[in-house]
Amino acid sequence: MRTSIISLVSQSNYAPGAVVALTKSICWRTVVRSRDINKIGVVIYQKPTSNSCYIERKNNEPPLCSESDRSRFPWYKPLDSCLFPSVPSSGGGNSWPIPWPERLNMKHSTTSNNSSIQFPQEKIDSDTNYWKGLVSEVYLNEFAVNWSSVRNVMDMNAGFGGFAASIIDRPLWVMNVVPVDQPDTLHIIFNRGLIGVYHDWCESFNTYPRTYDLLHMSHLLGPLTKRCHIIEIAAEIDRILRPGRWFVLQDTIDVIRKMDPVLRSLHYKTQIVKHQFLLATKGFWRPGSTDSKS
Repeated sequence: MRTSIISLVSQSNYAPGAVVALTKSICWRTVVRSRDINKIGVVIYQKPTSNSCYIERKNNEPPLCSESDRSRFPWYKPLDSCLFPSVPSSGGGNSWPIPWPERLNMKHSTTSNNSSIQFPQEKIDSDTNYWKGLVSEVYLNEFAVNWSSVRNVMDMNAGFGGFAASIIDRPLWVMNVVPVDQPDTLHIIFNRGLIGVYHDWCESFNTYPRTYDLLHMSHLLGPLTKRCHIIEIAAEIDRILRPGRWFVLQDTIDVIRKMDPVLRSLHYKTQIVKHQFLLATKGFWRPGSTDSKS
């Protein structure tokens, strides 16, 4: 059975009556209720796995969301005051996915949350094979990257998650980012058992500075620079990347030649590979420092 657990930790401002009424109205079941030695209460609730409770409610409050609410792109939108059913009215969504790692290469739903966008299975399979071959031939063999020291990777334009799938056997994890101005493929990434988020790369990414060992951007910089300045993008890349680690840009040679001097101005060591990749290694230089190793 699929289980969703949400815990609420409360102290002196705990209003049990209001919380009980709220959780009952949204069909959450109380799983655990306890109080520790410091008199802090902990309650764990379980979300239902079917729609029967929602349908049987005497008062339809809060109401169930419509299918149009489900298809709305969730970026810079106000919070919904409705409930999404446990199972969509169109069916599906109420069974466990294929076990890992088989689900990584399973047949996937070809329709995004926006039903007007179709992703043929052949396109997903082709993308998977493309990245598998490219990573094996170029990324692992021709890039001056110490892959044994790479613990985490961010794919800044993840598409169907093919790049992450191609390095799944390595001891690292990949954050797949679906840019808000690109096709919405996040549901396919999730169906494959990968992790991912939406993001607008003209804004800061919600992470601490120096948190990733390798940033990967494939064919995104060109359209991105039509909305924001390349220096702003480079500054955000520099903020996220750990010193001594790598940024890989795959793009046209014209785009690469625009980014190369920007990164070198930040004292990155850069290398153009096969006229379609820019490999940049971040140093330890900071503005005002005299020694790049300091």
